[in-house]
Amino acid sequence: MKPLQSFSRKVYSIVIAISILIEVMAVAVNSVSAQAQPTPSDDQVNVVASQIYCPVCQNITLDVCGTAACAQWRESIHEKLAQGETPAQIKNYFVQQYGDRVLAVPPRTGLNWLLYLLPAFILLAALILSVQFIHSHRVTPANSVSEVDEPTKEDRHE
Repeated sequence: MKPLQSFSRKVYSIVIAISILIEVMAVAVNSVSAQAQPTPSDDQVNVVASQIYCPVCQNITLDVCGTAACAQWRESIHEKLAQGETPAQIKNYFVQQYGDRVLAVPPRTGLNWLLYLLPAFILLAALILSVQFIHSHRVTPANSVSEVDEPTKEDRHE
């Protein structure tokens, strides 16, 4: 029985050694991955938060809103940035949760194109109307130079 006990102790020791080795490797991998993903700064969070309106408040972006809900959403943005998500992915998350109305810059789809094209059309129309107005109200001289130089019949009789 003694050889069996010594064998089981050796196996037990090997299993413990392998377990310890696996734990050390896991800690090393976690520390390397933690160093690879730097903690986002408040400025990085605010850049993303400035592009998203508060779903609760009206016309206030998350970076300046002082409600507790907005603080939680900024923390959510911080966590998502720390996990390696891009600002576009974070904005898509908020759009999926609350709709397009949370975006500070509306997407260029559907009728939203009017928001981008309408100012250009208004400017073009104003320019055309201004040119037409100036052209139609141009001051033309009443008498040409040749008519002014010629003496009239009344001037001759004097």
